[in-house]
Amino acid sequence: MPSTLKSAFMHNFLGYAADWYKYTIIGFLIINPFILYLMGATVAGWALVAEFIFTLAMALKCYPLQPGGLLVIEAIILGMTSPDALKHEVEQNFPVILLLMFMVAGIYFMKDLLLFTFTKILISVRSKIILSLLFSIVAAILSAFLDALTVTAVVISVGVGFYSVYHKVASGQKFQQAEHDHYADDSIVDIHRRDLEQFRAFLRSLMMHAAVGTALGGVCTMVGEPQNLLIAEKVGWDFIKFFVVMMPVTMPVLVAGLATVVVLEKTGWFGYGEQIPDNVRSVLVDFAKEEAAERNNKDIASLIIQAIAGILLVLGLAFHVAEVGFIGLLVIIVITAFTGIIEEHQIGKAFEEALPFTALLVVFFGIVAVIHDQHLFSPIINWVLAMDVSKQPGMFFIANGLLSMISDNVFVATVYINEVKDVFDNGLISKEHFEKLAIAINTGTNLPSVATPNGQAAFLFLLTSALAPLIRLSYGQMVLMALPYTLVLGGVGYAMVTNFL
Repeated sequence: MPSTLKSAFMHNFLGYAADWYKYTIIGFLIINPFILYLMGATVAGWALVAEFIFTLAMALKCYPLQPGGLLVIEAIILGMTSPDALKHEVEQNFPVILLLMFMVAGIYFMKDLLLFTFTKILISVRSKIILSLLFSIVAAILSAFLDALTVTAVVISVGVGFYSVYHKVASGQKFQQAEHDHYADDSIVDIHRRDLEQFRAFLRSLMMHAAVGTALGGVCTMVGEPQNLLIAEKVGWDFIKFFVVMMPVTMPVLVAGLATVVVLEKTGWFGYGEQIPDNVRSVLVDFAKEEAAERNNKDIASLIIQAIAGILLVLGLAFHVAEVGFIGLLVIIVITAFTGIIEEHQIGKAFEEALPFTALLVVFFGIVAVIHDQHLFSPIINWVLAMDVSKQPGMFFIANGLLSMISDNVFVATVYINEVKDVFDNGLISKEHFEKLAIAINTGTNLPSVATPNGQAAFLFLLTSALAPLIRLSYGQMVLMALPYTLVLGGVGYAMVTNFL
């Protein structure tokens, strides 16, 4: 226990995080005003971006909401942005907020169906390469018509389900054990420890294949990512037109991305290739058999309702009958109403996963507001627009990709397409060239941004989810495992943009 009031404050600050981490955050907060007043707003803005990325990189040591939030609060106090600017960014991204609040909770109520379905797949498909391709392809197809965050929520739910089933057995408990802390390894039986580590590596590779799959599919259609819809509206493309004009870039990238899945699983490079241990497979097979044996009419009725809700979810998202978040709320209401979940505390559990990330995303929008207010990207935009017209698509792809790695790809795309639209409206570029630049912006923000978790909301969601600490998926591990995909997707995308646009 702390012996003095001063030490008590220090002990409480950021809780169990390491002392060096606490002092680093305090150091950031102390030096930022000096950087602002001695070096100017631009340098201070880039320093703030770097500091926030540091908090993301240390997400497994301390959830980034608190240290990142302190940095944003300080930025607002120092005048680097304002509450109104933050409000504007949140309003611009309100559909994403609704999605996280309701869609992720909706997926929570479908977890029995998801675990049932994917357990059947996992125990039926013995080839890790085929299984990895299956996860990547399914994620890509779903992301093309739904949205990456929803697909990622499904994948996370499946991963947590698999892990918790085996963790119970590895801890010497039965499948039916209701209360179990799958974060604690203290009770793991010694003979299961090695299998557990191998299973974690197995799940890490599947999760990363699926996460990259959301990017492969999301770039293809105007509804795949939020910025796609914005770009389509600015240029005047409908669904079919968007898909067709992107095909010269997106289809070769899709093929290259799926080929990368095979290469990584065959070679075992970058943390891939781990097989599911035989003991784990046996546990999952036994789990599936026991669940089937004990499944009664009430359970079957619940699975049918979840399946109906899943169909409504897919149809609602595919035809865009309402905002994604509202469709998620529909799923919550339908499933809970027809499965007897009517108590407030039962419903509240569904929101535990999404709301911390929602709060973190609002903090992230504060960083985006600083980038916008301090015009940190403007010099890069002006530099690219000053280049020779023939070089601009390729340079836009690179610039958008690099900036998306350190910022948010939706924000980067918004800034760039608005700037290019202004140039077009002023008659400085042709309609044909405007469309080429729009393709470069869309692919540039969607493909190389897989390099870091902060590049895409789906990756950030995975990093800060309940699954990441279970399978030891850190920021650095994600960057390492995304590196081959970054090189392939970025390289092939750049080649297609420069040679076929």
